[in-house]
Amino acid sequence: MKSFRTLKPALLRRELLAASRGRSYSRSFALCATTTTTTQRLRVNNVRHYSSQKSASVGGDGLKVDIAGAKKRESLPYFWLRDNCRCASCINQDTRQRNFNTFAIPADIKPSNVSSTSEGVFVKWSDGHESQYDWDFIQHYVKEDKRDRSVTHDQHYWGAEIASNQPTVSYNDVMNSEQGVAELTAKIQKYGFSFIDSTPHHDPDLTRQVLERIAFIRLTHYGGFYDFIPDLAMADTAYTNLALPAHTDNTYFTDPSGLQAFHLLSHTPPPGVSAETAQGGASLLVDGFNAARVLKKEDPKAYEILTKVRLPWHASGNAGITITPDKLYPVLEVDGETGELNRVRWNNDDRGVVPFGEGYTPEEWYGAARKWDEILRRGESEFWVQLTPGRVLVFDNWRVMHGRSAFEGIRRICGAYINRDDWISRWRNTNFDRKKVLNSVIG
Repeated sequence: MKSFRTLKPALLRRELLAASRGRSYSRSFALCATTTTTTQRLRVNNVRHYSSQKSASVGGDGLKVDIAGAKKRESLPYFWLRDNCRCASCINQDTRQRNFNTFAIPADIKPSNVSSTSEGVFVKWSDGHESQYDWDFIQHYVKEDKRDRSVTHDQHYWGAEIASNQPTVSYNDVMNSEQGVAELTAKIQKYGFSFIDSTPHHDPDLTRQVLERIAFIRLTHYGGFYDFIPDLAMADTAYTNLALPAHTDNTYFTDPSGLQAFHLLSHTPPPGVSAETAQGGASLLVDGFNAARVLKKEDPKAYEILTKVRLPWHASGNAGITITPDKLYPVLEVDGETGELNRVRWNNDDRGVVPFGEGYTPEEWYGAARKWDEILRRGESEFWVQLTPGRVLVFDNWRVMHGRSAFEGIRRICGAYINRDDWISRWRNTNFDRKKVLNSVIG
């Protein structure tokens, strides 16, 4: 067979021009072209030609894959491939669930025939089943161990400067279109919060409806959708007019709520005080992920301590209620594989006793927490905003801490919690192609 190196320049030019017109001067040239890699480029008469090498064949213990580029493995196990067949008889195309018993597949299953096309790899199995795998799937698992499930891409960390560029969407957009929901969830994912402006405030049920455009409202011991005034109807400092420092909610749940929302419906001043002069009630937001980055930079040991020392958390103020997580959790929870920060769990009021035997002494933990608290209270960390009727605040409770200043009079606020998994699902499905979403969550 002739190679490109042995073809004379004039003949090579003719062969390439012929290929660009959809025909070939010689079978030997066509066969030769299939041996080039995706990175090879041949340029003749300003016409660029690409050719690629992708093939699969029967190997000893798995499907041998021949592709360009760095690989983590040379083959894919047969049983693993058979288990991951996505044909209509194996996967319910409506539910995306398996239709078969994995362990009814023979443990020693092997291909009886393998063929490669431009679309993917076709396998006929020894049990008679037939499967087809697209090249995206094959290439990914030859080069990688798993799909990237991260939801922290393109996050924007912020401090007080966010006041000049507050993420905002409109009520009508969220209520009337999926694109509006996509914009809202994308901003929450990126910034950790968003406002929903122009929300009707004469009826709190309209706030409930706009929040349910994101996902289901979570039921807790506080109820579902809440509508309250500072009357201590529930035994929690949120139901007072006291100042609250930056904190996350639900530290006492194994799975803290993913989103929290507030809508100030009214603020009635105390008797003898005009609405214009009524004091307080400003809301505080602090980007916990940004604060953690500052801590890690300024005091790496303090950061490590807050990721390692596990603490008890609780909600015990209401009769018959004593809620605590399934185990002790640190203030800063990091991903076990990537080491990246995954969740902030911080409410000093809900914290139990700092334990011994966690790798660091209680004194070391107090020192690290003091540094953390100091960073949270810095002016450059704090975004203060006065909530007003018609402006709903929705924020990521795993990332953004909230608080408030003390206030006079009676404030009526409504809102809700939404589960983390539910809102992340909504974000994925309104912002990304369905196939990309399924690949990221299924594999």
